[in-house]
Amino acid sequence: MCYNLSKGNTMTDKLVRFGVSLEGELLRKFDAFIAAEGYSNRSKAIADLIRRDFVNDAFARGGAVAGAVTIVYDHHKREVVNKLLDIQHDHGTIIISAQHVHLDHDNCLEIIAVKGPGAKVKALADSLKSVRGVKHATLSVTTAGK
Repeated sequence: MCYNLSKGNTMTDKLVRFGVSLEGELLRKFDAFIAAEGYSNRSKAIADLIRRDFVNDAFARGGAVAGAVTIVYDHHKREVVNKLLDIQHDHGTIIISAQHVHLDHDNCLEIIAVKGPGAKVKALADSLKSVRGVKHATLSVTTAGK
């Protein structure tokens, strides 16, 4: 089935059915994967995979994303806290909030919620993970809602 998406004829918010042809083995693996992930049907799983690629593409192209930078660090390392705070203040335009958690006597967890251009989000994450005393850092991005 072919759709004309020119002006005045959009599929926005309409459910559209289409066929997909896959090799049997690929479909078997896909069904096993979506069952393990808790999906109740293929349509939701396929839609989520498509959305994930859109988010990855937006991030790679510097488009708007939202996400979290999560770091674990040793707060006893000299100047680590000050360096992390300085970096966060330098990127204040994309930081929505930050949460600080004391994991134990030596280690802290910082979760920094971000929203902005993918390139700026990545620059923040890279700056934070390179600070001496940071033991681990991850960046997780998702859609900014658009």
